[in-house]
Amino acid sequence: MPWYEIVFFILALIVMVVGLIGIVLPVLPGVPLIFVAAFVYALLTGFKSIGGQALIILGILTIVSLVLDWLATVLGVKKMGGSKAGMIGALIGMIAGLLLPGVGFIGFIIGAFVGALVFELLVCKEPRVALRAGLGSFIGFLAGSLIKFVISVVMIGIFIWNVLF
Repeated sequence: MPWYEIVFFILALIVMVVGLIGIVLPVLPGVPLIFVAAFVYALLTGFKSIGGQALIILGILTIVSLVLDWLATVLGVKKMGGSKAGMIGALIGMIAGLLLPGVGFIGFIIGAFVGALVFELLVCKEPRVALRAGLGSFIGFLAGSLIKFVISVVMIGIFIWNVLF
């Protein structure tokens, strides 16, 4: 592998790691970023190690990831009687939890739950219903994130396998 392909490979991996971070930080488009990194690498190297078949598989995995993430969140909220307010609250709570110094990922998890609960309380007013809906938003979000993480790791594995072997 020529030196410039090694540089492209390392840069693609860095972008893919940022994509993995994007699964936890909803500000970044995690899985699509991983796909774009693989696609740009393929373009820059003339599709030598990453061909059309690999890109189609990665594209399908990207779409499946996004659909399953959306379904997990919607089903989590729907099964527990939640609303869009709960989903928005979970998102705001996650971000707020991550920004709290010294709390890290725990703040992210607690923030998602608290945010969903608070926003459901604002809409619903009944604590028991809001608690269930907040829990549903939280569980749906976590399930969607887990699905995206697993698919992302598989995508990165496919990329590395195609480039190195």
